[in-house]
Amino acid sequence: MTLNLELDEQQILRLREAAQRLNVSVNDLAKAAINDLLAKPDHEFERAATRVLKKNAELCKRLA
Repeated sequence: MTLNLELDEQQILRLREAAQRLNVSVNDLAKAAINDLLAKPDHEFERAATRVLKKNAELCKRLA
């Protein structure tokens, strides 16, 4: 499965820097982060997903 994400410039920069620091590809780092998130118990995942969705909604409001 292929997944496309829209990241802002700061997120892209931080992701690239982290991948370089860890000596892995950006793709591998993103997959590892997703795997870590999905490996957490459901209540933690839901709390994290809710926080991310709320933050994204606030950003979209500011950008509109």
